[in-house]
Amino acid sequence: MSAMPKSPLHPSNAPEKQYKFRPMYAADLDIIMSIEPHIYSHPWTLGNFVDSLQSGYSAWVLENQGEIIGYALQMMVLDEAHLLNLSIAKAYQKQGLGRLLLEHMIQIAKNHRAVHMFLEVRPSNTSAIALYENMGFNEMAIRRNYYPAAVGREDAILMGLAL
Repeated sequence: MSAMPKSPLHPSNAPEKQYKFRPMYAADLDIIMSIEPHIYSHPWTLGNFVDSLQSGYSAWVLENQGEIIGYALQMMVLDEAHLLNLSIAKAYQKQGLGRLLLEHMIQIAKNHRAVHMFLEVRPSNTSAIALYENMGFNEMAIRRNYYPAAVGREDAILMGLAL
C-alpha cells in the first residue's frame, strides 16, 4: 500500500493555528482601529467602520485563538458584491490569510446570490493586485484620483470577478 501524499500546510489546517470567521461587532472596533494605521497610509476612520456596520454591510473578522487578525467588509447591492475593505494585521501578512479571508468573502457574496464581485485597489498595492488576479479578478477600469495619497491623490484599479 502506498503512502498518502501529504497535503500542504495551509493556514486553516496548521495545528498551532485556530482560525475562525465571525461577524464583526461594534465592540471589535477598538481592536480594528489599532490594526488599520499599521497597514495603510490612509486608514479608514472609526466613522467609516461605524457607518458600514449601521448600514448593514457584510462585515467579518478573522480570529486566531480569539485574537482579531483580519477583517473584511462588503456591500451587497442587488446581485453585486462590492468589497470595501480586506485587511490582515501586519504580523500575520504573507501567510495566505488574505487569500483565506477573500475566499470567505467570495463565499458570503455567493450565499447572497451575487453574480459579480467588485473592488478597488491602489496600483501601488502590488501584493493585493497579485492576490486578486490569482483569485480570478480582472481589471475593468481606472478610477482617477480615487485615493488620498501622501502628495495629491492616487488612482484606483477597479477589478471584477464573475461569481
